[in-house]
Amino acid sequence: MTHPAARIAHPKTGEPADPRVEALVNDVIGRVADKWTMLILEVLTEHSEQRFTRIGDLVGGISQKMLTQTLRAMERDGLVIRTVHPVIPPKVEYRLTDLGLTLAEAFCGVWTWAEANVERIEAARADFDAKKA
Repeated sequence: MTHPAARIAHPKTGEPADPRVEALVNDVIGRVADKWTMLILEVLTEHSEQRFTRIGDLVGGISQKMLTQTLRAMERDGLVIRTVHPVIPPKVEYRLTDLGLTLAEAFCGVWTWAEANVERIEAARADFDAKKA
């Protein structure tokens, strides 16, 4: 939870935010700002339902432990559904829920913004780095 002096205002009304909503926003931002969650969202949006190992392959660079932890957290938050198929060896697949799909859609705006501004950000970084050198 944020410090009481740093209360978040509702983005449309400017009124103090409902503390439950504020806590949820802080928690969700903390979770999805994690690169692994964002990458898993992207993979499942682009490739639909996938097996555990395939998600790891498509994300790239993620350890099995981190993939497990991230998928469990996403499942707890209602972003993914885990399906275990009763076969030998066990087949476990993950897919986005409707809630997960809406979050992925919200992050499409971030990708669009990044595409539109990549040159400006790179130029600003180069200017900053040149001034420090």
